[in-house]
Amino acid sequence: MGIFDRFKKKESAYDVTDIRVVDLDKNFIFDYDLSTWIVKAVYEYDWGDDCFTKEFKIENENETLFLNIDNDDELVISLTKKERIVNIDENLPDYIVANKKPPSKIEFEGKTFLLEEESPGYFNDWEGDKDNWIEFISWDYIDKSGEFVLSLEQWGERKFEASSGKIIKEFEISNIYPQKQD
Repeated sequence: MGIFDRFKKKESAYDVTDIRVVDLDKNFIFDYDLSTWIVKAVYEYDWGDDCFTKEFKIENENETLFLNIDNDDELVISLTKKERIVNIDENLPDYIVANKKPPSKIEFEGKTFLLEEESPGYFNDWEGDKDNWIEFISWDYIDKSGEFVLSLEQWGERKFEASSGKIIKEFEISNIYPQKQD
């Protein structure tokens, strides 16, 4: 490093004149559904075969949601909220343990969800040790309209998480910009 290198302007990882949803990072702000949201945390998932997805914990003045970005073959964006797995079906954890997988069809909030994909993978919280990947398995469901999603995750023998939400389009997220840090 030369003496003047420290004064060079750092290159952005994104085009500052055209920030897209795939450019999101911690402390970015954006508008969605007539509300302003801030990215509070960034998570990464490794699905193997060099396939990675990102999840952003986002907050507005009223709630916390999760924005999931899958940019593998095509851009797929889903907006989800955490659910208690027993609220989906109180017998679901026992069913998964006994059968080593969940049912292929789940009824939840008046919708029928069909199992779309089973994906073993690894999770990393960018806030912690970037080399600390946690193994888990995910089952992704989609309703018949293709608009609503449901996800079940198993972390270890008997720890389960669930989320539900909907698929959104990239244009629904606007005014993306990084928040200045003091």
